[in-house]
This record gives sequence, C-alpha cells and structure tokens, in this order.
Amino acid sequence: MAKRKLQRFAENATFTHFFQPGWEELSAGFSLRAKWNADFFCNDNPIIIEMGCGKGEYTVDLSDKYPERNFIGIDKKGARMWRGAKTSSDENRPNVAFVRIRAENICKVFGLAEIDEVWITFPEPQPNRPRHSKRFTSPEFIERYRQILKPGGIIHLKTDNDMFYNYTLEVIKENGHHLLYNTSDLYANPGDPGVKDVVDVQTHYEKIWLEQGLTIKYLRFKLNEE
Repeated sequence: MAKRKLQRFAENATFTHFFQPGWEELSAGFSLRAKWNADFFCNDNPIIIEMGCGKGEYTVDLSDKYPERNFIGIDKKGARMWRGAKTSSDENRPNVAFVRIRAENICKVFGLAEIDEVWITFPEPQPNRPRHSKRFTSPEFIERYRQILKPGGIIHLKTDNDMFYNYTLEVIKENGHHLLYNTSDLYANPGDPGVKDVVDVQTHYEKIWLEQGLTIKYLRFKLNEE
C-alpha cells in the first residue's frame, strides 16, 4: 500500500491540472489566486469547488455533465485525489482541476468573489464538540466561503449523517442564511425538479450507502447579506 501511495504521489506531480502548494507558497501568494479563469481555465465560465472531494468522482462527473462550467476538487489526501486527477487527465477534461491543501487554506487559493458555488459532499461529521469548527458548514467555514463566493453564490450539502444535516440546518437558521431547498431523503422523490441534477451524480460511497438502505440528505442555501 505504501508503494502504491508513493506511485500515486509521483504521478500527481506530473498532472498539469493538479496543484499542491506548500505553506510557503500559500503565504507568499499562490499564483492562481484570483486568476483561475484567466490563467488556468482560459475562459469566463463559472467556477464550482468541491470541498473534501476524496477520489474526485463527483468533481469529474459534474465536469462531464456541465462542460460549460469549471470544477475544482479540494482535499488534503493526495493518494485518494489521484483517481479523479488520473481520470480527468486520461479523458483530457479542460474544465477540471484539483488542489491538495488543508481546507482551512481555501482563501489563500481563491480570491475574493472568485467562486460561484461550493459543493460539500459527504464530509467528515466531526462529532466531537471541541472540533465543531472543523465541520465544513460551521460558522468558521461559512465565513471562509463568504470571502471567495460571488454575491448570491450557492452552497450545496450532501450527507448520509443525520447529525451533520441537522447541525447545518441549525447554523443556517441561527445565522439568518437563506435555505433554498432541503430534504432528509433525497431519493424518496428523485423526479422532483429541485433535486434532479443532484441525484444524477453520485459518489462511489453514496452508491454503496444507497444499496445498504441508508437515506441521503441534501440541502442548498445562500449566505445572508450582512
């Protein structure tokens, strides 16, 4: 397994759409910050990021479904990200990129109002109360999204975890954000126009959980205007 990881790390370094800036580079100023459209994608299309992208299948599948949009997967585990990077490289996808960083550093990678949407797909629930600030929908993370999202930008959450889903609903309510849609059972009515695009794309583990009879929760919201 260690050998396979090393092989994947080495191959990640060869992908032109895979970035893994270190702390010094982030602190000095990441070269693509606020320049993703101009210097990497070379278009003015909307940019959507996926937090905790894992193997990157959601990022890659969305890029196939929406070629007129740009997608960037964010995660800290390069060996997992390799799968999505490899697939998008082999298929020559021009609207996909991956960035290996700690999630807390997203504001060092993206500029003010550079992102159109944020997808949070099956994040670690971080059940221990002292670690609630690590949750991807905590007030701390939402303020990071506020910096990089365009006005009116949308945040999506897909999760199998009841606690995380209910926690996010509480954060939205307590902070006056605008809940646009929510369901505690995404696949109970897959023909609902509000979720059609959401059910069309599934992660590897989402398919497994559905086979096990678990329910998938989904919501999307916009930030308050402060």
